Amino acid sequence: MVHINRRDFIRRSAGALGAAMLPPTAALAGPAGTASDLVPLGRTGLRISRLGLGTGSHNGQVQRSLGAAGLERLIRHGFERGITYIDTADNYRTHALIAGAIRGLPRERLFIQTKMPWERAEFRERPLETLDRYRRELNVEYIDSLLIHCTTDASWPDDLARMMDAFSEAKQKGIIRAKGVSCHGLRPLRRATGTDWVDVHLVRVNPQGRHVDTEGNQWEAIGDVDLVMREVRAMHAKGRGIIGMKLAGNGDFRNPADRDRALRYVMTCGAVDAVTIGFASTAELDDARRRIEGALATA
Repeated sequence: MVHINRRDFIRRSAGALGAAMLPPTAALAGPAGTASDLVPLGRTGLRISRLGLGTGSHNGQVQRSLGAAGLERLIRHGFERGITYIDTADNYRTHALIAGAIRGLPRERLFIQTKMPWERAEFRERPLETLDRYRRELNVEYIDSLLIHCTTDASWPDDLARMMDAFSEAKQKGIIRAKGVSCHGLRPLRRATGTDWVDVHLVRVNPQGRHVDTEGNQWEAIGDVDLVMREVRAMHAKGRGIIGMKLAGNGDFRNPADRDRALRYVMTCGAVDAVTIGFASTAELDDARRRIEGALATA
């Protein structure tokens, strides 16, 4: 892995990153209102394809089961259609597979988000070493967005201050471009809203409340959508980047009407910038693109 300082990073990547920072009319690959639109990620200064390709279905098992060739086919199919945001995490064990899938693609056109767990001491105490491992595994010099993964306690900003400081240092050095958190539970979610350190939130949201945040057990099947959206709107008002997940109810929404309802809700709520969905096939990806564009047409 090549280590670069902030000055070198800016010099090398200013032109490359420019495409991701263009105003909407210059950045869009196709007509307005598509899944591949490059949309602002809050006020981070970054742009991201409205639809992201998730690699964490059943903790990554679905995407790992595709094998290297299958995941490459899926990622490149999406890339050719403007789906340039790839969502992963250490827990999913898909970094190396993604590295193979994106080999030869223009890095400046990709938005890669990964996540670092906090449960083990190695992550809390040596986050920069872990981040270097991520870059080696992904075979990239920088990561677009790095999140603390799956906080479950309201005390997470106090408990994980060392990780947060390391993420801030990495951003200052240009090793990452944005930092943030994903939460499981309303208590950590509320604390995230009030934590100015956060650039990007990855939030569980669908109108059916399936696997969204609750006051109690984070794994409850049905959450409180109104309370979650109160936090999402407050985050949005502060200029945070908001990415929605669990649009398919953690895979529970087999009925197309449920998928349409969830996508329509998120696409028209006015507070979610982009979404990540895990796919097992190119057909599933194309189906989501069509449904998103149908939802946007009703906005």
